[in-house]
Amino acid sequence: MAIMALHSAASGMRALDEKLNAVANNLANINTQSFKRSRVNFEDLLYQVRREPGVPNANDEAIPHGILVGTGVRVSGTQLNFEQGSVDTTNKPYDWMIEGEGFFQVTTVHDGDEITAYTRAGNFVRNADGNVVLGDSGGAILEPPITIPDDVLDITVGRNGEVKVRQQGSSTLSTVGQIELARFVNVEGLASIGRNLYRETEGSGTAVTSEPQADGLGAISQGTLELSNVDPVRELIDLITTQRAFELNSQTIQSADEALQIVANLRRF
Repeated sequence: MAIMALHSAASGMRALDEKLNAVANNLANINTQSFKRSRVNFEDLLYQVRREPGVPNANDEAIPHGILVGTGVRVSGTQLNFEQGSVDTTNKPYDWMIEGEGFFQVTTVHDGDEITAYTRAGNFVRNADGNVVLGDSGGAILEPPITIPDDVLDITVGRNGEVKVRQQGSSTLSTVGQIELARFVNVEGLASIGRNLYRETEGSGTAVTSEPQADGLGAISQGTLELSNVDPVRELIDLITTQRAFELNSQTIQSADEALQIVANLRRF
C-alpha cells in the first residue's frame, strides 16, 4: 500500500535533513582554523519479506530472487575527515602547525569538569601569566604547560617541539618547554566539543603522547596555521544533490497521497 511509501519517503526526508545540517556546518566553518569536515553516512531500514529468495516454486525449483520491500533509510552516523588542510603562512611566533599526524593537548573546562582536550588548531597566544594558551573563547592552556618569561625578545619553536627564547641582556637561546603531541588509534572516534576541540571517547581509544617527529607523530612548523579542509566546490555539489533528493522524496509523498486518494474514491465509481 501507499502508506508504506509515505513512511519510506518521510524517513528519507528526515535523513536528508540531517545531511543538510552537516553540509551547512561544513560551509559555515570554511574559514575556521584546522576545522575537519564531516560526512553523513546512511543505512537502509528493515525489509518486509514477501517471499524469501531460494524458495521452491511449483516445479520444486529454487526461485533465484525473492520479494523484499524496504521501509526507508536512516542516518547511521557522521564521520570526520581528518585530512590535513591547506597552509596559511602568518609568520607569527605563536602560530604553530602540525605537519602530519597528531594533536596539541590542552586543559579546558567542559560541562563543568576540567578535562584534557585535543586540537589541531595552532593559533596560540600568551596570557597574562605568561602561559601559552589556545586562542579560543576559553583560553585552553597548552599541556604540558609552557611559560614564556616577561622579558622575552624572540621565541623559536623547533620542528621537534622544543621551545626556546632569547631574553633581554642575553645573546643565547634558552629552552623553556617542550611541546608534546597526542595520537589515537581511531581519530574518527573523537567527539567534537566545539572551540576547535575534541575529547577522547571509548571509540577513539586512549591517547598516546610523545614528542613531535617521534612514534609516527608529525613535526611542528612555526609561523604557519592549518586551515579548514572543507572543499567549497564539493560541499556545494553535496548541497545541490541533497536538495534535489529531498525534493524527490517530497514528490514520492505526493504520489503516495494521490494513490491513497484514488483508493478512497473507489466507492464513487
